[in-house]
Amino acid sequence: MGVLEGKVAVVTGAGRGLGRAHAIALAKEGARVVVNDFGVSADGQGRDESAGRGVVEEIKAFGGEAVTHFGDVADWNDSKGMIETAVKAFGDFHILVSNAGFLRDKMFFSMSEADFDAVIRVHLKGHFCGMRHAAEYLRNKAKADGGQVYGRLLSTASEAALFFDPGQPNYSAAKAGIIAVTNSAAQALIRVGVTANTFMPRARTAMTSTGPSAQFFQKPETGFDAFDPAHTSPLVCWLASPAAANVSGNVFIVWGKEITVLGPPTKAATYHATEAWSVAEVGKHVGRHFEGKLPIKDSFIMPNNF
Repeated sequence: MGVLEGKVAVVTGAGRGLGRAHAIALAKEGARVVVNDFGVSADGQGRDESAGRGVVEEIKAFGGEAVTHFGDVADWNDSKGMIETAVKAFGDFHILVSNAGFLRDKMFFSMSEADFDAVIRVHLKGHFCGMRHAAEYLRNKAKADGGQVYGRLLSTASEAALFFDPGQPNYSAAKAGIIAVTNSAAQALIRVGVTANTFMPRARTAMTSTGPSAQFFQKPETGFDAFDPAHTSPLVCWLASPAAANVSGNVFIVWGKEITVLGPPTKAATYHATEAWSVAEVGKHVGRHFEGKLPIKDSFIMPNNF
């Protein structure tokens, strides 16, 4: 018996990489899984349903239960259809792992409107749409049952939300937004027993296998493969399990043999004026805070303890 026996999960972007690893891990823990995959490439081009179908066959091969869903996570009706597919196929819905996304990297001053919009749409709107429809289903179920229900919303962000890569202004903004929208869901749903958390995986996927970061995520010739996506899935399964009923509104970094729990943002300094602020008073108080500090290096952009 796995820790998720009897639960029904939807995993978006589950045809490859992290999504595939999560879908398989959830199924091995007993969950019945909807494998959502739109079948696009790492930059959002093309369509190929074979990867999603392949994951379903992998799950069935070890005795698990899974079905496919090929909708667009950022389409209002398609994302609602993911939840409806779960209920139709397995009679209920409990867990949403939002993972789907792609990259359109360009330096800030070279990025097009289309590239910005496309990445914000698939990551941020795609996470919101799935959580929105999941929340509606779970809240209606709680109202009908007259109590709390079992629900877990898990969102995939990235440390790009913390480090603001100048070549990923779209992706960084989307991932920061995912934390915000997930924590909004956490506060909205805790009364009905539903939790919502965000995790930031470091893993070798189609999105990290090209570009400047590819060298960092290379598979070692021997020894422990720290960036195997499978190392991130135990955290996902635990957060989806009954054991994490009191865990909501949190952000985690996970990779290899390491899990980091992030704390709330903290103040660096607060200043008060004796009268209404003037430009001179701002310089007197706030300016003093930055004496001897370097731009960027000593700013909010680079957390010092990472």
